[in-house]
Amino acid sequence: MGLRNHVPIPVLDATQFQIQCHSFHFLFSLQVATSELKRTLKPQLSHRSCFKVFSTSSSSWFVEQVHLFDCCPPELRMARMARGRADGSPRKRLVTIMLVFVTIGGLIYLYSQNSSESSAVNKSLKQFSWKGDGVNDESSSGTSVVPKTIPVCDDRLSELIPCLDRNLIYQTRLKLDLNLMEHYERHCPMPERRYNCLIPPPPGYKIPIKWPKSRDQVWKANIPHTHLATEKSDQNWMVVKGEKIVFPGGGTHFHHGADKYIASIANMLNFPDNNINNRGRLRNVFDVGCGVASFGGYLLSSDVIAMSLAPNDVHENQIQFALERGIPAYLGVLGTKRLPYPSRSFELAHCSRCRIDWLQRDGILLLELDRLLRPGGYFAYSSPEAYAQDEEDKRIWKEMSALVERMCWKIAAKKNQTVIWVKPLTNDCYLRREPDTRPPLCKSNDDPDAVWGVNMEACITRYSDQMHKARGSGLAPWPARLTTPPPRLADFNYSADFFNKDMEVWQQRVNDYWTMLGNKIKPDTIRNVMDMKAKLGSFAAALKDKDVWVMNVVPENGPNTLKIIYDRGLLGTVHNWCEAFSTYPRTYDLLHASTIFSDIIEKECSPEDLLIEMDRILRPKGFIIVHDKRSVVLAIKKFLPALHWEKVAISGEDDDAILIIQKKIWLTSESIRVSE
Repeated sequence: MGLRNHVPIPVLDATQFQIQCHSFHFLFSLQVATSELKRTLKPQLSHRSCFKVFSTSSSSWFVEQVHLFDCCPPELRMARMARGRADGSPRKRLVTIMLVFVTIGGLIYLYSQNSSESSAVNKSLKQFSWKGDGVNDESSSGTSVVPKTIPVCDDRLSELIPCLDRNLIYQTRLKLDLNLMEHYERHCPMPERRYNCLIPPPPGYKIPIKWPKSRDQVWKANIPHTHLATEKSDQNWMVVKGEKIVFPGGGTHFHHGADKYIASIANMLNFPDNNINNRGRLRNVFDVGCGVASFGGYLLSSDVIAMSLAPNDVHENQIQFALERGIPAYLGVLGTKRLPYPSRSFELAHCSRCRIDWLQRDGILLLELDRLLRPGGYFAYSSPEAYAQDEEDKRIWKEMSALVERMCWKIAAKKNQTVIWVKPLTNDCYLRREPDTRPPLCKSNDDPDAVWGVNMEACITRYSDQMHKARGSGLAPWPARLTTPPPRLADFNYSADFFNKDMEVWQQRVNDYWTMLGNKIKPDTIRNVMDMKAKLGSFAAALKDKDVWVMNVVPENGPNTLKIIYDRGLLGTVHNWCEAFSTYPRTYDLLHASTIFSDIIEKECSPEDLLIEMDRILRPKGFIIVHDKRSVVLAIKKFLPALHWEKVAISGEDDDAILIIQKKIWLTSESIRVSE
């Protein structure tokens, strides 16, 4: 589809307009104007200074001098560096001053116009009623006000992740310990600081390449960042070829391809046929410091699924590349909080040159991996410490070996640059340790599955009595694991019959969804799917014959059924939908929202914010399935024009209504201009 077929969307500024250092809200014309103002102000102004421009009302402005040289953007720095040049005649200075004030006056007028329109949108969002008679039928308008449009964010916000926004950290001056990676953990904006606007796609955006071709190539325009291709050119992470970015399958440790590296790990562990899935016994993998997730991408052909994890760090787009490729991935970091996964979720953890200090804080990060690994689980570690002979690497290896020995891990295999440790099957080794051995066992009242906002602990999580007696997790091999009631079902007092009926219900619902989608959906239409309220994971299980993967999201305040989902050989995370999700914009093809809006309303959070967040997550031409009360479904339907969504189908009544939506593809006027 050519660019001229896209509908251009005008860009409106945010309601709380603020131009400041480190802010995406900078307007270049105002930067120049401010620097010119500074040239003409009193000569005693500090040479090491820049300005903040604030709006105190729709027509009142003031300029504040800020003594922070490093906070200024490059344009202001260059303007300051050029101050030593001759200023010219007084007449030229007068003309310059007049032009500056005319420019600022014009900007004030434009802002006041946009601000009033944006304010009306926000006011209508707040006034709209999600309860009562206003949404009980399609024809009733009641007293509710629905916005005709929702502002579009500045193009420079096209990759915004609200709860992982460094700009927010700078602005709010959060006191974070960089050594503990706190700056890479979630820090969400307060409601008054949220962007009530739609995230635009980058210039030249194209519908992503379909799976499985996407594993090896993506459109450069969709993620216009090529620094990793240069920085990792000797490691075959990625290569720029014309309009595409190609992924040869290399990594920092496996330059010659992830497939050969995976086979070598299977060979080290003596798995049959050098197949990493070990006849279905190894299904769930955790890849920490995953890069662009080629390791996880190449595991999929062996019926092994990996949760690829990396922070939004100096390689900030690595997870964006992974998701664009159609590979399961999540933005996160081993910092101070537990990772959002339950205990005993993975058979294998993997770290290849992941640059993590495993010895810090009494081994707390390695103990977090221990919490996540199942009985008999493996940790494959490829790093210089495992083989290098210089004194520092020898010291690290010696201390790390002593730590894992006290944790009851043993070396399963060691070859060349890789060592693989294995966990014990029972609690016996833990109970035989000498008193006061560190790290200690966790307290008996510690819940190893409580993860949302919970701090890590430098302690060993012992196995449950059931796992100890069974000498393992007791899970069936894959693919039978998907449909076999897992032992931890008893933790919720759920019976096998309840489990089987849940599968039947969701298989029928998925069949109904696909019937409603009709010819809108083809076998390769969707790849990345999110179930926003996953329960037991039966929605994902019903998609087993489709070439998709599902991020199963379990609400933080409900039954923590995520461990059942992992025990079925699926992936997922815990989340609070009152906040933004930890992913890049445009990363999912299908969002399934079953009763999530009713939950949000019950928690007195903003369903409007959730709609805007879902738009951020969803790819253009992607789908949303809303399954909720009829009143909620009809309320959402009224927002479709403002969100540039269109109805595909609607059905049901009372407490069981379904609305299927498709997101339109659009570009801003500025995006079209840049593309052309």
